[in-house]
Amino acid sequence: MSSAFTRHKGRISLKVHVRADLIAEVKLKLELKPVRGECSIIVSGVDDDIWTIGTSSRFGLGLLWSSFDPSDTRTSTMSREDYRSDPYRFDAGPLGHIEGLTVSQHSEADSSKPSCHYFGGLPYALPPVGQYRFRKARPLPEHYRYGTKANPGRFSQKTAVCPQPSWRGAGENTLWDEDCLQLNIYIPSGEVPKDGWPVFFYIHGGFLQWGSANEEPTAIAPLLSETAFRAIIVMPAYRLNAFGFLTSRELQAEAQKNGESVGNMGFWDQRLALEWTWTNIAHFGGNACNITVGGYSAGAHGAFQQLAHELYFVPDEKAIIRRVTMWSNSPGVQPKTISAHQKQFDELLEALKIPRSLPAAGKLQRLRSLPPQDIVSVQDKMTISEFRALTDNRFVPKDLLKNINSGDFAHRMKARGIKLMNGECRDEHNSYQSWRTPAPSFDAVYTRLCADYPEPVVAKLMDHYCGKHHSLPPGVRDWQNLFGHLYANMQVHCLERGFHDALVKGGLQPGTDLLRYRFDWRAQCVQLPPEWGVTHATDMAIWFWGQGRTLTDEEKEILRPWNNAFAAFVRGDDDVEWGTATVKEMRRLDADGTTSVWQDDKWEEGIEVWRLLTEDTDTSLLGWVRSKL
Repeated sequence: MSSAFTRHKGRISLKVHVRADLIAEVKLKLELKPVRGECSIIVSGVDDDIWTIGTSSRFGLGLLWSSFDPSDTRTSTMSREDYRSDPYRFDAGPLGHIEGLTVSQHSEADSSKPSCHYFGGLPYALPPVGQYRFRKARPLPEHYRYGTKANPGRFSQKTAVCPQPSWRGAGENTLWDEDCLQLNIYIPSGEVPKDGWPVFFYIHGGFLQWGSANEEPTAIAPLLSETAFRAIIVMPAYRLNAFGFLTSRELQAEAQKNGESVGNMGFWDQRLALEWTWTNIAHFGGNACNITVGGYSAGAHGAFQQLAHELYFVPDEKAIIRRVTMWSNSPGVQPKTISAHQKQFDELLEALKIPRSLPAAGKLQRLRSLPPQDIVSVQDKMTISEFRALTDNRFVPKDLLKNINSGDFAHRMKARGIKLMNGECRDEHNSYQSWRTPAPSFDAVYTRLCADYPEPVVAKLMDHYCGKHHSLPPGVRDWQNLFGHLYANMQVHCLERGFHDALVKGGLQPGTDLLRYRFDWRAQCVQLPPEWGVTHATDMAIWFWGQGRTLTDEEKEILRPWNNAFAAFVRGDDDVEWGTATVKEMRRLDADGTTSVWQDDKWEEGIEVWRLLTEDTDTSLLGWVRSKL
């Protein structure tokens, strides 16, 4: 379902679209009910059905209808009503015949101008269900066909969504399905370039715990039709939380028996989707030799891990990635070992009332027999609540951080001509603070961070900021505020700066090979709470040209240079106009809407924290004890 509503002096007109074959238009009245500082919108239809529009998820990051001003006469849209979607049949060569959508824009002459084509929910792997839950994904069989000319495969909807916990309220579970290894493709309209369209392979975020690859095609259409950005966008769904990152010795033994790797299933899913894209995107008019891999938040971390995997485990002739965008995330630290993951596995068994005394096969059989809702429902209550990557030396290199610090990572990027765009929002911490916020104490913050990172890393971090007396640092409001800042420093601010420093020392050129950015500005259409400022995910409206909502004409002029640079980067232009010349400089969109080159005032803090946490990369408890001795 998609909808659009126009606000004018408190009156609401809502148009609801339910699939292509059913359109209902109703008159509505609006009631606003504040819930924990948010606004819940209750809409009553003519038949007195009650619909609650609370949160929506875009690019894996929750957005809220958080403010309503009756004097505001701007049009706010969930799906632009000046677009229409029609069936689109397509011959995909050896993949068979498929049917998607053509999204068209209505002109003043009441004709339609095609904006883009869309295919939603195409499988890229076999279903990871039953005995294949918690195992590495399996590719589709050779010569797999999606449909015939007489009976084309219909792909006009969305991908399934991996079962997942919710963020800031009740989650949407209507699309939940473990059989979620599918992807969405958005294709510009018009004549295909001689070498094919550039390809932007975009990985959604959500802390690796939640999120969705589904974006309405009418939300992507403005980017592909109104701006300089003309590239195919591929958005894969992948397994999340326990389904994507559960690891243990029991699973390791099973994987060895089956000749498979253990853990990191979500990253392997992403890789399989990327390989599918490389193999098949030419059938959709794309250039398989011009693929940019990018993502937001955890999706950006996924993009980094895909890059690291290629640099260390994929030979040059099979390399896919030409460029990388990492929006609001960093390399992080060396992921946990199998021993650390075992503690989480044992805690999950306890939460699900599965006896640890069972033999390994019995534990796995019980885990695989449970409904996915049961596995999701216990995660919020767990101490080690975050299901994360494993240092396995199969997907994640065992010396990843050492390789970055030695300059080897940069040397490999330079040899393959890979460029990186990486940056941040000014107030990242306000969003980070809201995810599984700990109780207001040193111990609670410490324990919560250990859910994400190896404990020796957390011990160093907390000692650095709180000292031996475990005191709040100056300028921090309370312990929960400190959690938000530390989380944002680990995910974004500090560790990206250390990464940039190592890349430049290893040979990458600032402003050419490495494009750093900072946002101090947010669009009016952003639905996150205004008091959060320019926080995590507010810039999605910049990169995706409104993200399905209305940019004003003035905002479009402000963002045009950023869109042009983004488009040039994804095309692979050699002369992207960025403006920076040294590693300490960042291209910045200032609060007043002007673009400038900013001298990074967080640089020294970032380098200090990076060195503290990465130069000794033994993240075992024994390694931490040794460092103290």
